[in-house]
Amino acid sequence: MSTLPQIYEARVADGTLRPDPAQHAVLPRLEELRQWLETTDTRPKGLLAGLFRKPPQPPRGLYLWGGVGRGKSMLMDLFTDHTAITAKRRVHFHAFMQEIHHGMHAARKTGVDDALAPVAAAVARDLRLLAFDEMQITDITDAMIVGRLFQMLMDAGVVIVTTSNRPPEDLYKNGLNRALFLPFIDFLKDRMEIHHLESPNDYRQHRLQGAQVFFSPADAAAAGAIETMWADLTGGGPGEKLALVVNGRDLVLDHVQNGVARASFWDLCGRPNGAADFLAIAGSVRVLILENIPRLSAANYNEAKRFVTLVDALYEAKVRLIASAADIPERLYLEGTGAFEFERTASRLREMQGADWGSEG
Repeated sequence: MSTLPQIYEARVADGTLRPDPAQHAVLPRLEELRQWLETTDTRPKGLLAGLFRKPPQPPRGLYLWGGVGRGKSMLMDLFTDHTAITAKRRVHFHAFMQEIHHGMHAARKTGVDDALAPVAAAVARDLRLLAFDEMQITDITDAMIVGRLFQMLMDAGVVIVTTSNRPPEDLYKNGLNRALFLPFIDFLKDRMEIHHLESPNDYRQHRLQGAQVFFSPADAAAAGAIETMWADLTGGGPGEKLALVVNGRDLVLDHVQNGVARASFWDLCGRPNGAADFLAIAGSVRVLILENIPRLSAANYNEAKRFVTLVDALYEAKVRLIASAADIPERLYLEGTGAFEFERTASRLREMQGADWGSEG
């Protein structure tokens, strides 16, 4: 069986990947984890084994951090796809934490003293490897439970590998009651290997640099081009649901993978979403694929207003926008209340199509 470095080198040789020393330097550590997971049996067999045999101590996990587009998610996919165990899961960190909160809500209804304990135990029963993509802590409810959750899972033998855009010491930076969160940072440094992926290359930006990102009209050709871009940026597949908590309610994105979200105009602007919702989206993804933007007018004035707010949020956060629309930006909104104000939005949409736009984001 090929090792992860050998698989990586084969993909470089066939042109699938570009050689990157910073990425290659992570592979031996991931290969060690892979070998341990595939060769070490941590599941007790039989009643006596369960009573008397202590499961092997798992190795330290891996916290892989670095700038946007450096290949962290690609390395995570390479590792999880080629680790030959069934008890594994790769999931976006936000989506996983939403599941934990929902599980705790259900557990509280049973009257348990510690709602987190049965939820963590259920995860540990099913998994030996838990791979989180894009770990970030922005919500105080996450901040208050993530330390205990990680400790429970690791103590139960679960190997955790996670990617993040931030070093551990910058997690939940300036957050409410952050002093209560600081022990978790020390815990991460003690129980996980911290590795900075110091690649100078932003591969996501390279893939979009100079590429067409605004397609009009929104026909079959546009849909095909966008499907190709989605596959190139994410590796294909439908993506996962991502639930963002905004003002106490869930805002759900149905298709998110590798920091890329995909939705239709009506998914985001046809619903009563506001500035807070769009800011949450802009803070959680680095690329948004928005399909089927219609012509805008007084007939869909509320949807048009939401679209303007969405574009503003994406623009300020330097989120890359890939879109299909009924017409070019300057002809999307030609008459009716709001048409004049839309000229600014059209200008931003045009600017966001620039080859280098968003590279500093």
